[in-house]
Amino acid sequence: MKVLSVVGARPQFIKASAVSPHIREICREILVHTGQHYDYSMSGVFFEGLDLPDPDYNLNAGSGGHGQQTGRILSRLEKVVVSEKPDVILIYGDTNSTLAGALCAAKLHIPVAHVEAGLRSFNRAMPEEINRVVADHVSDMLFCPTERAVRNLAAEGVTRGVHMVGDVMYDTALKYGGAKSKALANLGLRPRAYRLLTVHRPANTDVKQNLESIFKALSGENVVFPAHPRTVKMMRKFSLKVPKGMRVIEPVGYVEMLSLIKNASALVTDSGGAQKEAYFFKVPCITLREDTEWLETVEDGWNVLVGSNEKKIRDALDSFKPKGRQKAGFGDGHAGEKIAKLVTA
Repeated sequence: MKVLSVVGARPQFIKASAVSPHIREICREILVHTGQHYDYSMSGVFFEGLDLPDPDYNLNAGSGGHGQQTGRILSRLEKVVVSEKPDVILIYGDTNSTLAGALCAAKLHIPVAHVEAGLRSFNRAMPEEINRVVADHVSDMLFCPTERAVRNLAAEGVTRGVHMVGDVMYDTALKYGGAKSKALANLGLRPRAYRLLTVHRPANTDVKQNLESIFKALSGENVVFPAHPRTVKMMRKFSLKVPKGMRVIEPVGYVEMLSLIKNASALVTDSGGAQKEAYFFKVPCITLREDTEWLETVEDGWNVLVGSNEKKIRDALDSFKPKGRQKAGFGDGHAGEKIAKLVTA
């Protein structure tokens, strides 16, 4: 049996690292990197820091508009799939690489397996939401991280091939969360003495007023900001000055990022995955979005949605204190193993 796995962005490398080793114990895996994240700081450093083999193919798709990038990936991936003739195509998450992988498999009549199926923010203005919905509706095997994801699919009439396996990012957080890291020492940080910021979504980075509002809210705080290359580009375009107290650093590897999240007094982010990682390590999360696909973290009181509103961000920084125990179920830390067995059955 042959499984062809499609990855292309930083979060997908993390997810694949929880599944790929188990697949390779059972059968042959072809790993395809679409090149959606092509910068070393967003791609190469992650392959080095995770238990993930070098890709068999790199499509070098690069950046561009959604249609252009998705089309380029789809065209190049189709050639690989026709050549390799896999039995299953495995896709992850909600990126343009996910969508292209799903469409390629469906059009070539190859079974599609979707890791992190069933997530919904219910905001169709988000490109990721469209990618999720389309991928789920052409998939043959749908691996859900939570019971809510299972319910979301059922509400859309998708019940066949649905498996509640748990969250592969919980697997990796457990595996790497205790690993030794010099991140704090290298930056001269003390645990719980800094806020951690990540911001990369176009709704925040591509609108000067929104990015400026976020920075103003954080002015005067001790903030560490591993900046996405695209965010840095927009900061320069808008001539935005780094606010007092904020330290902008290069993106860091996965183990280093987990350490920074784990030891922060709070995480301020617009990332989906980072919201969960904060939850896993019981770190207050202030999310720079109006909605989230991880509602469990909000309902449990460990995550608050503030958008890019300066006052809401400031109020959350001053007063948000999570209470109560965490009830959300993200699995038992063996989601990757379960997925591998189901895919290769």
